[in-house]
Amino acid sequence: MAKKVVATLKTATGKDWAKVIKAVKSPKTGAYTFREEMVPIDQVQDALKK
Repeated sequence: MAKKVVATLKTATGKDWAKVIKAVKSPKTGAYTFREEMVPIDQVQDALKK
């Protein structure tokens, strides 16, 4: 499955996207988890502000 993602990101339209990885602290345990999402390059700052 990862090979498909890598292959589609190398196309001309795939260069318009960015992978955003955020560390989110759990209110219950206090442990950090990482959330990943693919967003268009022009919306990266908005995704980080959420």
